[in-house]
Amino acid sequence: MESELNPLGQLVGLPIPHWNPPSLPSREAMDGRFCRVEALSAERHARELFAANSLDADNRNWTYMTYGPFENWDAYRDWVSASATTSDPLFFAIVDKRSKRAVGVASYLRIDPRHGSIEVGHLMFSPLLQGKPAATEAMFLMMERAFEMGYRRYEWKCNALNEPSRRAAQRLGLSYEGLFRQAAVVKGRNRDTAWYAAIDQEWPALKAAFQKWLEPSNFDEGGRQRVALSTLTAPLLKQRG
Repeated sequence: MESELNPLGQLVGLPIPHWNPPSLPSREAMDGRFCRVEALSAERHARELFAANSLDADNRNWTYMTYGPFENWDAYRDWVSASATTSDPLFFAIVDKRSKRAVGVASYLRIDPRHGSIEVGHLMFSPLLQGKPAATEAMFLMMERAFEMGYRRYEWKCNALNEPSRRAAQRLGLSYEGLFRQAAVVKGRNRDTAWYAAIDQEWPALKAAFQKWLEPSNFDEGGRQRVALSTLTAPLLKQRG
């Protein structure tokens, strides 16, 4: 951690000259080659998302979420209707460009312009999105918007037992920062929370890694990646965990 000595001989953080807190993120859509990340709408997305999530027959995707699974269509529609109106979390639907159908949900949350910190979460990737280039591109688009708006810190938090989420955070270039023990009670069970983050100084190298991975030449005729994103981001991680 960079620091300097004050006149009293104490270590203090480096000054941030001309700091201007960023604005709150908007609902403006983010367009990529594989997906479009657009403001969540019950009218536009709820039915498609419900159908896509129903492909997860054993509800495995909901295990580590703080809500769900939903008993029926009406319950899910009500959740989407309510979530679409909030500003923190600020919810988006991930729309697959090939099928033009909503296949996932993501949000910004814990949005703190004063300190330049923002989190990505409420990630629900249906089986139609999991493991697809669109899933990675959606995360890139959301990270890109946050840093280019002027946020200094981009966070990812998950249940410490959620190994797929922990691997995903590191694959995306977010460094492990520690474990918050007994951080919450979720669905009647203890939750320890693992923290990951990237900061603005790391963004140029991370952006270059994403762009290299997303290049058409990185995929063969069958759509399989030639170079894994984790290979490109691993050297940029400050800590694993």
